[in-house]
Amino acid sequence: MDLGLKGRKAILVGASHGIGLATAKVLAGEGCDIALCSRSQESVDAAVAAVGQAGGKVVGGAVDVMDGPAHSAWIAQAADQLGGCDIFIPFTSTNTGVDDEAGWRAVFEADLLPLQRGVQAALPFLQKSDAASIVTISSTAALEEFMGPGAYNALKAAVINYTAALAQKHAPQGIRANCISPGPIEMEGRAWDQIKGAMPDFYKGILAQIPTGRMGSGEEVARAIAFVASPACRFMTGANLLIDGGFTKGVQY
Repeated sequence: MDLGLKGRKAILVGASHGIGLATAKVLAGEGCDIALCSRSQESVDAAVAAVGQAGGKVVGGAVDVMDGPAHSAWIAQAADQLGGCDIFIPFTSTNTGVDDEAGWRAVFEADLLPLQRGVQAALPFLQKSDAASIVTISSTAALEEFMGPGAYNALKAAVINYTAALAQKHAPQGIRANCISPGPIEMEGRAWDQIKGAMPDFYKGILAQIPTGRMGSGEEVARAIAFVASPACRFMTGANLLIDGGFTKGVQY
């Protein structure tokens, strides 16, 4: 299937590692031009080099997404460097695991607020695209109780709600908005890889709850993101797509 991504312009925030980097590689492999950012220039340089191997134009910048003006300015700069923006995907997130005001504020300021700010900064460029797409990243932790009360779970639920509202508001402008909710995804050096070594019993307990018998890979999530973001998926908007191997037990109606 031709996803229609060749020559499209994608701005990815916080895509120097994990699912973000995997997505950048998949999109580049499909012919997208990519702009990505991260907090450190070293991470950006490594990501640009890795994504560049897939082909296409790749540019990067070091930016702290909690610095509002710098974050918005980088998105505008990235759109200028690419010659527009067809796809906007913010990946920045954090989980303090602490259920107090400071923990909630940290997740809000590193996850939900940069998402809203980034979308607003990208909208003027998306409005000029004939196949504009916003893809947000939530989590299965937003859908069921998981490890007790906490900001991460609640604010990832807010991401799903915000995305649905974006879809309704901007559909008349030809801008789609969809959400991806990954379940346990194991990638080298990332959270579940670390948990596997530090908390083996907990890791095995989660693994036992996944009907497919394994955790997902970053590339599997990235491929789904690429399809949802692509012109091949023009009629999907306002959706929340689970990629979890059956980990979430709720029925989707």
